[in-house]
Parts: sequence; C-alpha cells; structure tokens
Amino acid sequence: MSGSNGSLSRAGLRGREGELEQLQTLTDSVARTGSGALALLQGEPGIGKTTLLTEAVSRARAAGFSVGLGKADELHHIVPLSSLAASVLHGDQPLLSGGAFADLARNQDQRIWLVERLAEAIEARADGAPVLIALDDVQWADPLSRFALKQLPARLRTSPVLWMLAGRPDPTGPSEEIVTAAAGTLPTVTVSLKPLSGAAIGQLADDTLGAAVDERVRDLLDGAGGNPFLAVEMLAGLGTAEASGDPLPSTVVVGVRGRLRSLQPSTLRFLQMGAVLGRRFGFHDAAALYGEPPATLIPALEEAIRAGLLDDDGDDLVFRHDLLRQAVYVDIPPSARKALHREAAGQLVSAGRRPIDAVPHILRGALPGDKECVALLRRAAEDVLPVTPGLAADLMTRALELAPSAGPLRFEAGEQAILVLTRAGRSREALSIGDRLLASRPPLEVFSRLQAALGGTLWNLDLAEELRRRTESALGIGGAAPEIAARLAALRALALSRGRDLVAAREAGETALRAATATGDREAHVLALSGLGEIAQNAGDNAVALERFAALSALDSAFLPEEIVAHLHVDDFASGERLLLQAADNTGSVRQAMMLWAQGQYDLGLGRLDDADADFATMERLEDDVQTPVQQVNGRVIRSRIALLRGDLEAAREHLLAARERLVVKPNPGNTAAVRFLEAVHAEADGDIGLAVDKIRQVQQEGSFMRWRLLRDWVDAAIRMALRGAEHELAEDLAAQAGALAARNPAVPTATGVAAHALGLVKNDLAMLEHSVELLRASPRRLVRAAACADLGQALLAAGRRPQAVAALAQAHGTFAESGAHAAAARLQRDMDGAGAGSRRAAATQRPVQGWGALTASEKKVARLIAEGHTNRSAADVLVVSPHTVNTHLTSVFRKLSVNSRVQLANLVMALPDN
Repeated sequence: MSGSNGSLSRAGLRGREGELEQLQTLTDSVARTGSGALALLQGEPGIGKTTLLTEAVSRARAAGFSVGLGKADELHHIVPLSSLAASVLHGDQPLLSGGAFADLARNQDQRIWLVERLAEAIEARADGAPVLIALDDVQWADPLSRFALKQLPARLRTSPVLWMLAGRPDPTGPSEEIVTAAAGTLPTVTVSLKPLSGAAIGQLADDTLGAAVDERVRDLLDGAGGNPFLAVEMLAGLGTAEASGDPLPSTVVVGVRGRLRSLQPSTLRFLQMGAVLGRRFGFHDAAALYGEPPATLIPALEEAIRAGLLDDDGDDLVFRHDLLRQAVYVDIPPSARKALHREAAGQLVSAGRRPIDAVPHILRGALPGDKECVALLRRAAEDVLPVTPGLAADLMTRALELAPSAGPLRFEAGEQAILVLTRAGRSREALSIGDRLLASRPPLEVFSRLQAALGGTLWNLDLAEELRRRTESALGIGGAAPEIAARLAALRALALSRGRDLVAAREAGETALRAATATGDREAHVLALSGLGEIAQNAGDNAVALERFAALSALDSAFLPEEIVAHLHVDDFASGERLLLQAADNTGSVRQAMMLWAQGQYDLGLGRLDDADADFATMERLEDDVQTPVQQVNGRVIRSRIALLRGDLEAAREHLLAARERLVVKPNPGNTAAVRFLEAVHAEADGDIGLAVDKIRQVQQEGSFMRWRLLRDWVDAAIRMALRGAEHELAEDLAAQAGALAARNPAVPTATGVAAHALGLVKNDLAMLEHSVELLRASPRRLVRAAACADLGQALLAAGRRPQAVAALAQAHGTFAESGAHAAAARLQRDMDGAGAGSRRAAATQRPVQGWGALTASEKKVARLIAEGHTNRSAADVLVVSPHTVNTHLTSVFRKLSVNSRVQLANLVMALPDN
C-alpha cells in the first residue's frame, strides 16, 4: 500500500531495496544512453507493486524525467485507449494535452495511424528530456492500449523513453504480450515481487505502531503471508478493534470487515454503490445508483475518506486499493450485483456517457432477451469498430447471444455481427453465424441481406466460386430490396472476376454498376467498381482498370492504393508519386499496409531495390500488427527476387520459405502462382532447369488471368527458363501472352517493349531485341530496360558485333549496379570481361554486413537525417516515404552500426571522415 505520510511510504518499501535498485539502474541507463527500455513489476495483489512503482516514478521525476503515470481500471478495461490515456494525460506536465489526445481519438480510424501519432508526440517530448510512461494494473489494460503498448516501446527504442508496467502474474496476459513484443529490440527487466521476509514485516509493524510491538501482534502478522498491504490492513484493523473493544482480528478479511462494520449503514451502502461502478467512480454516479440526492450523501463520503477507504482526487473518488473495493463488492449478494450493474448501465447512458462506458455493466448484468442491452452493445460495437475490431466482434457476439431467439432484432444483430467479425479477420466465425441464421428460414428479404453481408466474408476466405453460387441463388429466389439486390449483383461480378470468362464478368459488372447507380446505394457502388477494376486488371486492360480504380478511390479513399498501382501499370509514375504524397498527409481511412504495398511497387518499378525491400518488409510488419495478411505472400516473393538480384542467397531462401508458409494460410490462385514462379526462379538458380520449367507450366495452368497479374514484367525470365529447357512451345505461349497484353495496352511503353523483348528471345531475332530496347527507352521501369539491354548485348556478342555488345552490356550493368542488383551486375561484368572489355567497368563489390559501408543508400540518408535531429516523421517528409518505412530503415541502421540510441548514432555520423 501507499500511505498518506512519509512513514507509511517508507514502510511500504521495507524489504524492496533490491528491487528499487534494479529500477533505478534501468532509469539511469535510459538517461545516460538515450535509448529506450521497459520494466515489468509483477506480483500478487497487495504485494507492493504500486508503492514500488510510485517510488520509482518519483525518483525519475526528480532526475529530470518527463513523467506520465496512470492506472488501468477493471471496469473500464474495454474502453478504447482509456488505460494509456491515464498515463499520458496525468501529471503536472502531461505528455499530451487533453485536447491533443482528444484530436487523436476523434480524427483517427485506424490503429496503426493512432500509434504512429502517439509515437511522434512522445518522441518529440523525449527530444527535450527523457520520458517515463508508467501504467499500474496493466492486467486490465483495454485492447487498444494493449495494441499500442505492444508497438510503442519498439517504435521508440531509439529515444530515451522508459516504460514501467505493473501487474499481476499471468503467462497469457497483456504484460507478457507487451514484454514479448519488446524483447530483442530494447532492454527489458522483469521484477518479480515475492512475499516480504519476517524481518521486513516486523520493521513495517515498527514503522506503523512504534517500536513496542508485542509478540501477539507479531504472531498475528504471520497471517499476512509476507503481503505488505494485508499486513498494514491488519494493523489498521487492530487499531479499530482495540479502540472499540472488539476481539483482535485473526485474519485480514475479518480485519477489513471489522473496519467496514464500524461504518454507518449509509456509508457502507454508498461504498457498495461505488464498488459496483469500479475502483474509480463519480460521486454523482454513485448517488444516482444509491437513489439519493448527492447532498444527502456527503456525510457518508466524508466518513469513507476518514476511514482510509476512499481518496478524492478532485474529479473522481477512488478506492485506495482494489483489494478494499473487492472486500466491499463481495459482500453484495450476487443477484443484487447483477441488478445493480444493469441499473448502472442505464444510468450512465441516461447521463450522456458513451455506450462503451456502459458495456462493462451490461456484460455483468444483462439477461437474455434484454433488447435495450442488445441495442447498447450494437452501438458500442459500431463506435469501437474502426480502432478495435476484435473488441467490436466480441461485443457483437455477446449482443447476438442476448438477442431474443425470434424476431427481427436477432437477424439485425446477426447481420451486424457478420460484418464486424469479417472486419476483425474472424471470417470463419462470421460464416458459421451466417449459416446458422440462414438455416432458421428467415423471410426472403432477410435471407438476401444475410447473403449480401456474407459476401465480404466469402471473398476474404478466397471462396469466389461459393460467393458466385450464393449470390446467384439469392438473386434467383428474389424478394430482396433494390439496394440489396444491387449489392448481390456487384458481389456476383466480383466473384466472376476470378473465373475464366472475363467477358461475361465485365457484362455482369456493368449491369451491377447500373443497378447501384439507380438505387443510390453507396456500398453497391463500391462493390461494383471494385469488381470492374479487378476484372479489367485480370483481363490485362490496364487503362480500363485505372478508370475503375480512380472512380473507386474518389468514392472511398481507402482504395487509393489500388488507384496508385493502376497508374503504375500504365507507366504513369508521376501520378503515382503525386498520390503517394497525397496519401502521406491523409488522416482518413487509407489502409496503411496497402499504401506501403503501393509504395513498394513504385520503388520496385523505378529500380530502387533497397527502398522496395524496406517497403515490403514494413508492409508485412503492419499486416502482422493488425492480423490481416493480405499481401504477405506476394511481398515475400518480390523480396526473394530482390535478394537474388542483390546476390544474397541466404535471404532469398528465407523469403521463399516464408512465402510457402504464408501460402498455407491463403492458398488462393494468385498466391499459388506467385510462389510457383518463385520456385521456378530458385530452381533455375540451383541449376535444375527441368524443375524450373515444370513450375512455369504450373503458373500457366493457374488461370489465364494470372498471366496478366503475375508475369506482366517478369515474362522474360520465364521465357529464358523455357528456352534453356528446350521447351520452345512454352516459350512461344509466354511470348504470345506478352503480345496480347501489349495489344490491350498499345500506349504503355513497358507493355509494348516487353512484348517485343519476349518475341526477340523466342525467335532469336536481333532486330526485334534492338526494337524492344528502343521501345523501352520510354518506360520508367529501369530493371525492365536493363534486362532487355542485357539480352540484346548477349545476342550482339553471339552475332560477332563486339563493340555494340559491350555498349549494351555496359548500359545494363550500370543500371543494375545503380539499382543495387549487384549479382545481376556481376554476371554482366563477367560477360564483359569475356568480351575483353573488363576495364570499362569495375567489378561490383560485396557490401559488408556491419559498419557504415553495410548501409544502403536509403539507410545512410535516414541515418544522417536522424543524426541531424530529425524525428521519424520529419525524416519521412524529407525522403517522401512513410514514417513506418523510416522506422524499418532505422532498425537496420542501428543493427548494422551496433548503436542503441539516436545520441550514439549522431556521434558516429559526426565522426565520419566525409561528414
């Protein structure tokens, strides 16, 4: 416990000198090194965590730390960001102002965006002084705070930010999740508080009662089991008992209850109302639950404070320890507790509180069939869905459980549950709920609504054929409202985009778009445009795909990444860059991970291999953070190819293995084809041409649309494998599909140039290869140009045209080297050496793995900017990349340079000879 005077404060620290020294050492380290750290204080209730945490925070404040100290609350453990808000908003100099924090909560609708903004605010504060953020009772942290606390320590590891968490031991609880996420990226210390020794308990008794403590009191204290809070409560109970002439209490429960029995009945009843509301509660709320005007309960409040049971912080009343609250709470009969929680929920809502504030009471007090509670849960789920979809899903499943077994409310709650569960990534659960509701034979209109709600679920599960079957069945049965029929038609077109008849799919999409426009239903409009964009992209109609995705992102900015990639497919990198810049300032609903996918495609297209690799690595991390693995297979496939181009065979194999593992999770045709192609590339690198050709055949069999999506820019590699394997017919088929893509996109230099390149390879036509190089001069894709130049150089050598061959090879070599494709450049260097032109280019040198020379060009830029005092955000603005990508680069910089803080990095950079 923490007392109100110096004696009790010292008493609470008896026997904790060693633990306090551990925390002091960590605090000194953060201040000295300028790098982050995390400490976890663990122990049973009453063991002294709060007292130790409070003392450590006090010492840090005295040492110049900017401090935020908060406490999570059991009955607010689902209110988004409530726990972390307690840590960053409290104190003499809050880490964030209430207004700034409210802006974050109000303007954001994505967890990743929110965490990054919090990180920027804390990073800015840490620039002036080290920061300590402490959270007590972390076992009750709300889901969004838990998410943030799993990201922030690692994100801020390069700044002097110390995190101190205190909580109860739980191997699967929030504290262990947070420590596990931080492990390996910054120093972490777990301080486990054990029961105090008998000597320490004796010192505590001496501190509290004076030196003359008789043996019978010491015997009594043995019942505390080394728990300092229980010991002090027993001593307080002893004082109460002696003053009243009662027998000496033999246990802490008797001691606490003895103190409670000494209170006036009205005071005890008031405390019980407070205990129902939580450890921290409002005076007016407790009075309302009591059923008395606040003024009449002031004497009860005063007595509770005098008895040391409550503290008044000026805004709320707080039980001095949660064990005190529990002692009051358990004496309320269970049936009365349930009724009081239900009443508390209604009163909080009536008082204008958010639905989520009433939810903890609903979960404890609602009975099946309570329509008002179902309505509150539905509203709360809708409110928290953007930031904590998992919590929203839990609330909706509970709402469905409470909904009446018959009637429209059950179907309405079920439809919402399907949508929310799908958004939370729990698609299997959503499908199960939907099928159970459909099996109950709902009215036709409800049947259609449920099938429409399940559309996104089936799409996320890659069940395109099942989606087609269900939508056609629902449309055939009829009875749907016009807007629902429009959604079903759009979902059917989306499903058909994965089929072989893309002409029929396009007709279905156009019909669905007309229906969506006629009904004015926004969701149907989004679905129809999305389907038409997918269909056009799968058919290789890049200009049409761009038109559809541009209209889609204008309707919903979340689809801006699709528009950016569509611009890249028509070689319009300038518009892609403009939209990427626009997205960097967007605080709306743009999907952060998908924006990084678009950024990666942009950097890859321009031959920025280091940047592209960092983009895709960051994308995967963000997808892992929010547990939505959308592009992880394709990201790993591209990173493996990048590693092969660089000559990093170990990394290339690691990425291949990771791609295979992720394919098991999402084994759709696109992912399968991508992994098969990568396996072909690796087989060729290993000298197994037969296996490589077999894998390319598998890619071709995945479906015609995959030819446009996967081999758009990589068809030359597939053709070379086929030719090396003497599979000329396969090579001709690949060249023909490149030609068909060019015919669909005559204004796209990359498409026409790749087609000419493919034909030149298949026919061994030198003139056609020369033509391909000429066409590709207008293409912004540097690696595509370099590959064509390299093949032209080889053909010119074979034709005996050595000077022209060397020029073409040198041009390709330069592009590969500048892009970071060192292995590809080295192969060309060998060809040039064989042609007697080795002196024209120096051989590519292998990049070291440690030290300044190990850094990529982008990492060096980031290192210099951070050394100059830039934050991640300002560095990102200078480099025109995402702050998340800067963080990825910075992680690599610290690893390669073996530094742990921005201060150490700045010292190293300043010491460089060329600085």
